[in-house]
Amino acid sequence: MAHEEDETTQDAAVPDESPVMPDGEAAPPEQADAVAPEVSVLPPAEIRAVLEALIFASDQPITAREIGQVLGAGVPREDWEAALDELKAEYARDGRGLQLAEIAGGWQITTRPEYNDWVRELLDPQRPTRLSIQALETLAVIAYKQPVTQPEVIELRGVKSGGVVKTLLEKRLIRITGRKEVVGRPMLYGTTKQFLLHFGLKDLGELPRIEEFAEVLGEEVDIAGLKRAIEAPLPAAGELAEPEGDQIPLFEEPPAESGDGEGGSEPSGDSG
Repeated sequence: MAHEEDETTQDAAVPDESPVMPDGEAAPPEQADAVAPEVSVLPPAEIRAVLEALIFASDQPITAREIGQVLGAGVPREDWEAALDELKAEYARDGRGLQLAEIAGGWQITTRPEYNDWVRELLDPQRPTRLSIQALETLAVIAYKQPVTQPEVIELRGVKSGGVVKTLLEKRLIRITGRKEVVGRPMLYGTTKQFLLHFGLKDLGELPRIEEFAEVLGEEVDIAGLKRAIEAPLPAAGELAEPEGDQIPLFEEPPAESGDGEGGSEPSGDSG
């Protein structure tokens, strides 16, 4: 009996280490586990180094989701986000030739714009890299007025743009976003992720004033004409010019909505 009484006394002396809820009751085991904060397996300096390596190695802007997948549960999100802020501040210092930019929904290490001419001379001094003035002006109108049809672009700029639109489509700077529900159902155009990458923009909300954007495009751009085109309301359907016959590249044509034959919808006209 004395031995049993000693065991009872020892059990009673062991304190209950379970977390206590506000009402005085012990927390369930699963809640007790959740109380402990997540601890990173890497020190802050190493997290910064890993992030820099990931961003540098990615051929596209690396997204938060991709970073989270690589680092896993071993590095909490708040830890690598703090490290990313420190890395951005480090790259933002004066005198750096590189920058850590948030572009198209992700992060990318790029050369600073003021040194692009030097880099271009190294990579390919013979290859022209700039779009024509007409293409740049057409791209600007589409960027600021999107979604917009080609007849609307022609009316706003006062010049034919069929070949230019085809070039912008081929360079993946613009895309077909749908059709406008007016007579003829012309195609609507908008910019792409490649457009954001090309001009180093996080999203369309970062588009600057047209005067500033025109300076980026080049000195030869008609800034006054572009500003008038951007600020003007879209023309009414009856005021639009007829588009050119070969203005739409067929490989970008959306699927036909109807058509019974294997070759698509039947052409209009009297049958023989």
